[in-house]
Amino acid sequence: MRKLKDANGRTMGRDRIVFNVIAYVVLALLSLICLLPFWLVVSGSFSDQRSIQLGGYQLIPQNFSLDAYKMLFRIPGELLRAYGVTIFVTGAGTLLGLLFTSMAAYVLACRDFRYRYQVSFFFYFTSIFGGGLVPWYIFNTKYLHFHNNIISLIVPILINVTYLLILKSYMMNIPQGLYESARLDGAGDWIIYCRIAMPMCKAGLATVGLFIALNYWNDWYNAMLFLDEGRKELYPLQYFLNNILTKAQALNAAAARSGIPASDVPSEPMKLAMTVVATGPIVLLYPFLQKYFVKGVTIGAVKG
Repeated sequence: MRKLKDANGRTMGRDRIVFNVIAYVVLALLSLICLLPFWLVVSGSFSDQRSIQLGGYQLIPQNFSLDAYKMLFRIPGELLRAYGVTIFVTGAGTLLGLLFTSMAAYVLACRDFRYRYQVSFFFYFTSIFGGGLVPWYIFNTKYLHFHNNIISLIVPILINVTYLLILKSYMMNIPQGLYESARLDGAGDWIIYCRIAMPMCKAGLATVGLFIALNYWNDWYNAMLFLDEGRKELYPLQYFLNNILTKAQALNAAAARSGIPASDVPSEPMKLAMTVVATGPIVLLYPFLQKYFVKGVTIGAVKG
């Protein structure tokens, strides 16, 4: 009988084999449980309004319908333009956010920086205590001119103190001897940052980059604040879909007041179809960053 071996080439005993089988079965069941809500969303998006109202969300659509997607893609040009705006904002915001966040983290992690505690306090204090929405809005629109332009979708959420702390913890774990050796060889801070700190923080950069990208991809709040209704060419995907849903709900209410059957307006399937349309592309990003993401979220874990 052929003996099973682990990744290191060592023969596994019966207890190890039983443990692996149980672990794989449990993980497979947990994966199915995690996929179940998303499958309900996909299934509900292909249902009609009446079947959802009567029977709720089903694993298999009772009455297959494409009405929700037909309404979403009724104006494909505007939808594709919203996709383009979101992709550009997500890409530019993620790159700029990683650049500025990693540079700030490098400075705060340098032990020879005299004022690093004062600067750290500035970041922490301003993240906890803010001036409120109204002063923040007035400052951004009146002095920074964040109004009806693409910059207003990128800059307001460019820096996140939580992500700064994550990258700072990564860079503080880099041996200081590497920095000192590089300085003895004549390297400046920019060379050390680019050739030592950044390559050794790939896991942290991938983790923080994924979080930043998700923030930009799901953001609609800044569009609501800084974009007028006449600037639809700057609408990101989430805000564009939210407007469609709002109009569908208003149409549903108007139909109910007018005596028209409300089931003719697929507002419930449209919510689910919007989720599929909005989450599909960003989900494809995770497999490329999975290795770094898993390493990033487990940094600092206790080793057995």
